[in-house]
Amino acid sequence: MRKISESSEILINETIDGQPVDPPVAPRKPATADPKTRRAATRRPVEKRQRPPIDKYIWGIYIALLFVSVVELYSASSAEVNGANIFGPLIRHCIFLGIGFVSVIALQKVHYGYFSRFAFFFAGLSFILLLVSTFFGADINGAQRAIIIGGFTIQPAEIIKLTVLVLLATILGRNQRPGGVSTMAVVKVAVIVLVTGGVLWINGLTNMIIMMIVSIAMFLIGGIQIKKLVMVGVVYSLLVGGFLTVKYLTPDATEYDSVANTEDPSSTIGRTATHESRLNRYLAGVHPEDPIDDYNRQVVFAKMAQANGGFIGPGPGHSRESARLPLAFSDYIFSIIVEDLGFVGGFFVLMLYLLLLGRAGRVAYKCNRAFPAFLIMGCAVLIVSQALVHMAIVTGVAPVSGQPLPLISKGGTSIVIMSMAIGIMLSVSRYAVTSNDSKANREELKQLSEDMHAANYSNIES
Repeated sequence: MRKISESSEILINETIDGQPVDPPVAPRKPATADPKTRRAATRRPVEKRQRPPIDKYIWGIYIALLFVSVVELYSASSAEVNGANIFGPLIRHCIFLGIGFVSVIALQKVHYGYFSRFAFFFAGLSFILLLVSTFFGADINGAQRAIIIGGFTIQPAEIIKLTVLVLLATILGRNQRPGGVSTMAVVKVAVIVLVTGGVLWINGLTNMIIMMIVSIAMFLIGGIQIKKLVMVGVVYSLLVGGFLTVKYLTPDATEYDSVANTEDPSSTIGRTATHESRLNRYLAGVHPEDPIDDYNRQVVFAKMAQANGGFIGPGPGHSRESARLPLAFSDYIFSIIVEDLGFVGGFFVLMLYLLLLGRAGRVAYKCNRAFPAFLIMGCAVLIVSQALVHMAIVTGVAPVSGQPLPLISKGGTSIVIMSMAIGIMLSVSRYAVTSNDSKANREELKQLSEDMHAANYSNIES
């Protein structure tokens, strides 16, 4: 009653004063004053879970390598340039870079779980192609290592490195245990590496070494026990020694070796004399007074190119040795990079590869599942180990052997395969769960077969 009286008094006063003023109205409470309404207003609409973004660091490194590849390939291709079309070598190279770029775009959109489903099929197919190229393939630089189909040259040795890597990641992912990978998985992986490496050895020692490095790195990611790792190292060493003994101590090999210094080593069967003569020349070294011949031409001109580069280098396109250095655009392109860009440019390219390895290690460490950790680290180690082997050969740290610089050297098969490895790495960085989100973990497990659900124990001491 009191409230009513007060309201009436206010209304009368306003009327008596002769001022037709509207009676005061109590302020309205916002619609969200009600707890239920407020919660409904502040609740975000339910949206479908967005896929995580791809790793910008891996993408940045990949783009930087492509830029270096285009610039330095053009600088290193002066021996191939003719008056009709000076951009011919660069255009052909860019076509393969474009194919590789499309492969990266496509593979980074595919869930990494699909790669394990076809691992055995593609590894088996690439092994058959490797056998065909080894015994019936076209001769390239003194070795039967390529298959020519429809005018295109395919090198199965480059393909099998990636397909076997995915197969190894699949086997290890299925056999990951809290204490490390199982003994059976270690045996399977070692046998696959040795069989594949034995065929690769016929045309190149470095490919076999790279496969062994990749497998050992993947063992370490899986937390392999020290005794198992030592056993694998012993087996690898014994069998490599066995290969060397068979190749170099047989009567046929001795006969070929006796003519290694008088004939073209690449013309001998099995390339035994090529391997041994390269090793002998590496141990003997190169001296300023040595005459330049067909046997030391690559080493001598590669060292000249690096000496010309100095600390900074004259800049891209100013290479003087690219016209004289054999295979400057492929097996020795790092020497042209150093000549153009100096020590700084060579160090920058080296750091790009090492950063790629470091970023892959970061992603692998955070993965909840074992398989994506094996997969991304395997791809990174494959790319980086091949790059380091190439640099070691060019700088004289290792004996001469053909090994392209990944994503930079000329070579269609190598460019496409290494680009696919980048695409697989981006797929892992995009789809592998690295958090404790239960919903995200359930979605990830749905994309994997039941035998691939093993947790990632890489950060747990075995």
